[in-house]
Amino acid sequence: MKIEDIFCDLPTLATNRLWLRKLALSDTEDVFEYNSDPEVSRYMTWQAHHSLEETRNFVEKTIDLYRNRSLAPWGIVRKEDAKLIGTCGYTSWEVAHAKGEIAYVLSRHFWGQGYMTEALQETISFGFHRMALNRIEARVMMQNAASARLLERLGMTPEGVLRKQIFAKGVYHDMQIFSILREEWKS
Repeated sequence: MKIEDIFCDLPTLATNRLWLRKLALSDTEDVFEYNSDPEVSRYMTWQAHHSLEETRNFVEKTIDLYRNRSLAPWGIVRKEDAKLIGTCGYTSWEVAHAKGEIAYVLSRHFWGQGYMTEALQETISFGFHRMALNRIEARVMMQNAASARLLERLGMTPEGVLRKQIFAKGVYHDMQIFSILREEWKS
C-alpha cells in the first residue's frame, strides 16, 4: 500500500453532526477565525495567524497537498450550518510499520461540545480500516491537559514524555505521547 493510493482523492467522511472534507479557498475566513485566536494556537507549534493572507497561504498549501496526493488534513464542518470549525488528520504515516500520527485543531467557540471527539473517532477508524494501520499516535504539549483528556477519552494510552522534543515559539517543549492499537479500537 502507498500513501498516494489512499490520499489520491481524500474522501469526505460523515459523522452524526459533522462532515470531514477537503479544505477549499472559500474556507479561508472560517480558518482565519480560529487560527488567529491566540488561545487556539497556545499549545500548537505555529503562531496565531495575523492576516487573512497568512491563512490563505495555509489553505493553498493544504490544497497543494491534496493535489500531490500527500497527507493533508480534513476540514471539520458542522452539518447544521456548514461552518468549518477546525481540522484534523494524519501528519505522518510509516507504511512499513503500519503506524500513523494524528493532529487536530478546533475553534475555541466549539470546545467542550464533543465535536473533536466525534471527528477523531472517525479519523482513527479511517486509519485502522482504510489505511491498515496497527498503531496510531498523537503528541501533545505537557501543559495541554484538555487535549490529553480528549485522547484518553478516545481510548489512547499515555506512553510517556518526549523530553524537549519540539522547538516552537523560541523554546523547547516536552511532549506527551499517546497511542492506540488496532486491537484496542472499539469501532
